[in-house]
Amino acid sequence: MKYSLLRGISAFGRLRLMPVLLSTLNVFACNQIWGADLIVPEGIKFERGVEFSNAADQHLELDVAQPAGKGPFPAVVCIHGGGFRAGKRESYDALCLTLAQRGYVALTITYRLAPAFPFPAAVQDSKTAVRWLRAHAAQYNVDPSRIGVTGGSAGGHLAQFLGVTAGVQEFEGEGYLDQSSAVKCVVNNYGPSDFTQSYAKSVDAAEVLPLFFGGNLEQKRREHIVGSPLYWVNPNAAPTLCIHGTEDKFVAFEQAQWLVNRLKASAVEAELLKMEGAGHGFKGADADKAQAAMIEFFDKHLQK
Repeated sequence: MKYSLLRGISAFGRLRLMPVLLSTLNVFACNQIWGADLIVPEGIKFERGVEFSNAADQHLELDVAQPAGKGPFPAVVCIHGGGFRAGKRESYDALCLTLAQRGYVALTITYRLAPAFPFPAAVQDSKTAVRWLRAHAAQYNVDPSRIGVTGGSAGGHLAQFLGVTAGVQEFEGEGYLDQSSAVKCVVNNYGPSDFTQSYAKSVDAAEVLPLFFGGNLEQKRREHIVGSPLYWVNPNAAPTLCIHGTEDKFVAFEQAQWLVNRLKASAVEAELLKMEGAGHGFKGADADKAQAAMIEFFDKHLQK
């Protein structure tokens, strides 16, 4: 697949494109096979392709997994990564099934991608998905007071953004506006917190962020600040678990440190799981450790 993607591109173009490809591949490294190979466990209801928004005529869809029983159940919204301009919701289908087996209604969402849809479109779509879930709580046996969110890389950023901007109207977007987009807790896997500090310590920030913000830091400094969760932290932010590798070349480990420290300074519960030696996207034992920590955190905050 890599060679077909690069065919016809000059050597210089390939060199510039490699960080983008590596970032996208790393985002998926911790996820299981999805699509036709997905096995739905007995007793779990799994529904694909449910439209939750038609923002800008984009027909955004989600996949949802439900546990057996009447509930009401807590819920988790999963947000894929891909540098804000790639990735698919199906990369979290397997995680949704795992969460459903643990007693959660879990859904994975599509959102509008850059550069066609720059910031804050992806944020607005993520918030719309939460509001959609509350509006359909009875249909899916969800307790609307117990909704958490998780994501990796760009998805980690979007998850974190939901956790620190509840009620900020400029990010709400459209659809189900009679519902709240607030979440009860966040698990942020290697998501950036301060885009103003990304360029010097990321192998692909110079490629990714100008697409997301419509310009680089010099050209769009205000947008980089407004789009950084760090600057929205407040005492009402949701409890947060950050999981981050110390050898992450795409999103520096210190981004998680800054965020957790700021949350704690604002009297918000926050934890940092330091994945020693891990890069961007967890594999093997690191992936198992991260998933166990995520489930434990959700159990603590969402299960009665």
